[in-house]
Amino acid sequence: MPGSIEPLDLVGVQVPYHFRCPISLELMRDPVTVSTGQTYDRTGIESWVATGNTTCPVTRAPLSDFTFIPNHTLRRLIQDWCVANQASGIERIPTPKQPAEPTMVRSLLNQASSVSNPFQSRLSALLRLKGLARDSDKNRSVISSHNAREILISIVFSDMGSSSSELKQEALALLVMFQLTESECASIASDSNKVIYLSQLLFHSSIEVRVNSASLIEIVLAGTRSSDLRAQISNVDAIFEGVADVLKNLNSYPRALKISIRALFALCLVKQTRHKAVQAEAAEALIDRLADLDKCDAERALATIELICRIPSGCSAFAAHALTVPLLVKTILKISDRATEYAAGALMALCLESEQSQRDAVSAGVLTQLLLLVQSDCTERAKRKAQMLLKLLRDSWPEDSIGNSDDFACSEVVPF
Repeated sequence: MPGSIEPLDLVGVQVPYHFRCPISLELMRDPVTVSTGQTYDRTGIESWVATGNTTCPVTRAPLSDFTFIPNHTLRRLIQDWCVANQASGIERIPTPKQPAEPTMVRSLLNQASSVSNPFQSRLSALLRLKGLARDSDKNRSVISSHNAREILISIVFSDMGSSSSELKQEALALLVMFQLTESECASIASDSNKVIYLSQLLFHSSIEVRVNSASLIEIVLAGTRSSDLRAQISNVDAIFEGVADVLKNLNSYPRALKISIRALFALCLVKQTRHKAVQAEAAEALIDRLADLDKCDAERALATIELICRIPSGCSAFAAHALTVPLLVKTILKISDRATEYAAGALMALCLESEQSQRDAVSAGVLTQLLLLVQSDCTERAKRKAQMLLKLLRDSWPEDSIGNSDDFACSEVVPF
């Protein structure tokens, strides 16, 4: 019985039992009614059904369908109660955004895909779908399940000889919200006209189009297993130039920075075309932006730096930047184990190629960093790189550093 539920004490305020979800016993934020007439919080009943339950949690009666109808009246009552108790620290629950209904999604996709529909009607449908996709992962899942990706790919690459229309731009913006299947990625990667078209969009006058083009390139590269197809994409000069230009010139836009780092990493995984990253001045851009990146992006940027350092021209490009070695030394043990491993690998490559880089690393304090690293809980690969680098730099150590290295038990960790 509902009356048997004890009132919930929330920051000293008793929450009425009919405002609480019978499943979680917490204040409902998005109350919905099921086929039996019972009301639950949407997240609670969705989780209940997702685990395989087909009955009403309260009545145990079978659910005739799994349609959840928003209980707007109860939600407004809960919101009024929250407002009335604001003095006690209760925050008003926001009005929830309603999920995408399958019938509506189908209608919008049909409206957008039909070339016989007026331009504005198709554009309006895409904008509505983009708004729904932005609202939640569940909405994106519903949209994707209705053949949306195929429809959007068809719109994006229709009439590639003409300038990019607003319709195609919005289709691209929506498409990059989804992960493509391997066959969808291959269909784009294997078509040189589509790849060239994406490379042209990297220089579009619209910032959003440029970033979305870089995003789709990264999605296709990441989703393509064929090394030949990945090489076909990365072999297009304009792609490296465009992605590097986004990284260099759009750094004030957080999403542009994130996407360009991801795309550049995916491109540099192709060994035979890494020199194109050097030619596009990606090395300088990576060092210039490294300090602006969050943990995940910094790890990917450092991985990209290490990849580019595996070719002589890459080492030369990074060695020519005065901040490269000091930044890599500073990164060790500062961001994450993975970042430390990549930084140590890049330093190893640079120091093998250049005695000046060795001197710069020692001047930046790499000795102390490496000695701390080999005794840390970092990855074994990072420790091996540190040991190799210590051995390489042995002749460059200042005498006082060698004398004090016993403090770090160096002789036990790094056998020379």
